[in-house]
Amino acid sequence: MRFTYAEAMTSIEHYAPLAQAAEAAGYTSMTVADSLIYPEVSDSTYPYTDTGDREFLQGKDFVETMVMCAHLFALTTTLRLTPFVLKLPVRPPVLVAKQASSLAALSGDRLGLGVGLSPWPEDFTAMGVPWERRGRRMDECLDIVRGLTSGEFFSYDGEFFSIESMQQRPAPGRPVPLLVGGHADAALRRAVRKGDGWMHAGGDGEELDRLLARLAEIRREEGDSRDDFEVHVISYDAYDPDGVKRLEDKGVTDCIVGFRVPYIKGPDTEPLATKVEHLERYAESVISRVGA
Repeated sequence: MRFTYAEAMTSIEHYAPLAQAAEAAGYTSMTVADSLIYPEVSDSTYPYTDTGDREFLQGKDFVETMVMCAHLFALTTTLRLTPFVLKLPVRPPVLVAKQASSLAALSGDRLGLGVGLSPWPEDFTAMGVPWERRGRRMDECLDIVRGLTSGEFFSYDGEFFSIESMQQRPAPGRPVPLLVGGHADAALRRAVRKGDGWMHAGGDGEELDRLLARLAEIRREEGDSRDDFEVHVISYDAYDPDGVKRLEDKGVTDCIVGFRVPYIKGPDTEPLATKVEHLERYAESVISRVGA
């Protein structure tokens, strides 16, 4: 089992020392949140909270995801970073491929590229991208990112994108894992067909069990027997060694753990020292007992 430390919507000065503390404590990865804009007026709802409120995002600082990854990679040596998740179909895939290849090459292949659909129509509008057929656009983006991060000449002719044969260098030392987020059946199937893993966004244990069972079913349907397929989940079971074993038995490869509820209005007032204490205590009580 691997362990990922999650923190978001905190002071931007906290991320570097938290990444260094997580690395020293034995975590494999740290998540990096993605948010492009906060529209002043919107009737959109957030799909991963009970109420659907989005106001917790107002006034929060979000450093652009790939910029934050570069910053944290420069200050760590072994820690993996997993965007959680990069809103891929609103971005030009050729640019994302260039960013991902560059980050992987500079960091010694420590990038796990978590990607997903944005739940906000406003993101698409702001970026000049149609909201309609966003799933199919996402599929094409994944194809292009995978093709161009190979470092080989690659061309593509799809419904949304058509690119002449081209090459991007530097190339990663090994393929950048594409980790697909989302709870819809289409997202689970996309993770299997187009990705190298799946990222869970949270929820109760019963719903997680349903999603894991469905993911396993889709993998059987698709004939996917990869040993390196990644399954990243958020679960209360991750907070004790016996629970981690239960998750492992269900096919989970990576536990995402955090130590506060980030969906709060107003600034995060938890001191940095407290955050470090929490992540270190977890490493001592769980990671050191089950192995990373």
